[in-house]
Amino acid sequence: MPTSIRAHGDDKDMTLDELTRFVKDARKAGVPGDRHVRAELSTSGKIKTVEVALSDEDD
Repeated sequence: MPTSIRAHGDDKDMTLDELTRFVKDARKAGVPGDRHVRAELSTSGKIKTVEVALSDEDD
């Protein structure tokens, strides 16, 4: 079973629609809204990947 949810942009950098889908998936999985999100940025400062832990132990 995955301990986190991870998403990446289809064209390297994420779009707002892709980020919205990630948040919806995290909510469906029961991730609370106060959980910290980890992001990897490109050299231009755009979001490449995002990840959130499913449980407190993975934080």
